[in-house]
Amino acid sequence: MALKRIIPCLLYDGSGLVKTVKFKHPSYIGDPINAIKIFNDKEVDELILIDINASKQKRKPNFHKIADMASEAFMPFAYGGGVKTYEDFATLYKIGVEKVIVNSLIQEDREIIKKVTSDYGAQAVVACVDIKKRLFGQKSPYSHIGHKIKAAIVEYAKFLENEVGVGELMVQSVDNDGTWEGYDDEVTEQIVKSVNIPVIASGGCGNVDHLKKILYTTNAHAAAIGSMAVYSKKGMGVLIHFPKREEVIVE
Repeated sequence: MALKRIIPCLLYDGSGLVKTVKFKHPSYIGDPINAIKIFNDKEVDELILIDINASKQKRKPNFHKIADMASEAFMPFAYGGGVKTYEDFATLYKIGVEKVIVNSLIQEDREIIKKVTSDYGAQAVVACVDIKKRLFGQKSPYSHIGHKIKAAIVEYAKFLENEVGVGELMVQSVDNDGTWEGYDDEVTEQIVKSVNIPVIASGGCGNVDHLKKILYTTNAHAAAIGSMAVYSKKGMGVLIHFPKREEVIVE
C-alpha cells in the first residue's frame, strides 16, 4: 500500500518555534530556518507552519519571515495564523506559500475565503478545525481563539466543504495535542466518511503505530506530526525527526 502524506507541523510564536501540550505551555524548540533545512534533507512530503499567537494578538502574519522560510523549503509549504484579508492570502501565495490554513476567519468573514477559493482554487485553502471535549466528555468544534462553534462536528465539516468551499480539512485534537498518546481516531474517521475532500489528522502522534492507524484504519489522507517531529522521544530533548518511510507503509 502506498505511503500517505506525513507532514511536520511546526508552531511559531512570533520569534521562534515552540511546542505545546493541549494548546498550552509552549516550550521553546529553536530557529525555524534550521528546522526547515533539516526537513529538506529528510525529504518530507509537506510542511505546515502555524503562528499560534497571530490571531490572539490581532497581528498580521510576519510576511518577511514567512518569505524567508518559504524560500528555504524544498517541499510544499502551508501557513496559518493571523490571515484576515484577501490581500493577506495574495501576499502569502506570492511569497511562496502553497496552502493557507484558516480557522478563526471562517467565523469572522467566510466571503473572503470564498473569493480566494474562486480565484486561486479550493486546493489553496485548508480549513483547520479544533476538536475539544466539553463537560461530560462530549466533543465539539472550536475556533483557534477558543470559541465553541454552534454545530456538531460532522455537520461543521460538511459545511466547510460544501458552503465555504475549502479544498482540505485539518482536524486538530486539542486534548491530544502534545500527549504522545495517539490521534483522535474516532472523530477523524467520522469526518473522513462524511466529506469528499482530503482530511489531515493532527494532535497526539507519538509513534509509527499511531501513524499507521490514523492513515490506514481511519483512512485519513494525511497525518500531521508535532512533538514527534521536534523531540527525540517523550520527555527528551529537541531533535528534528521524521519517521522512516518503510516503517509506516502498510503492506
